Amino acid sequence: MSTLSNISVIDDDASVRAATNNLLRSHGYTVHTFASAEEFLRSAHLNDTSCVIADVQMPVMSGVELLTHMRAQGHRVPFIFITAFPEESVRARVLKAGAIAFLAKPFAGPTLISSLATALEGNRGGAGN
Repeated sequence: MSTLSNISVIDDDASVRAATNNLLRSHGYTVHTFASAEEFLRSAHLNDTSCVIADVQMPVMSGVELLTHMRAQGHRVPFIFITAFPEESVRARVLKAGAIAFLAKPFAGPTLISSLATALEGNRGGAGN
C-alpha cells in the first residue's frame, strides 16, 4: 500500500459514511469522514488527503462542484464519485473533469478498493497540492 493513505469520505448519508469508513479502515487506510463538501473544505485534512471519495448529490455544494472548486484552487488530489443516481451525463462530466471512478450505490466493496488503488497509484508521483 502507498504511504499516501489519508482518504476523505464526503457523503451527506451517515450510513454510507460509516460503511465506507469501515470498509476502508479494514484495508488499512486512514479515513476521515465529512457530512458535506463545506465541512471538508474547512477541515485540517484538505491538504493531506490522498484521495477524495464523494457523493455526487449533496445539499449546498455537490461533489462535482467540490471537484471543480478544488481543481480551481490547484488541488490535484484524485476523486472517486459515488452516487445513488448514476446518470450517464453526470458520469461523463466527472470523468472528463478528472475523476478516477464513478460508482453507483450500492457499490461492491472490492470495486471501491480497486478504484482507490488505481487512484493512489496514479497519484504517487506527487500530488501537486
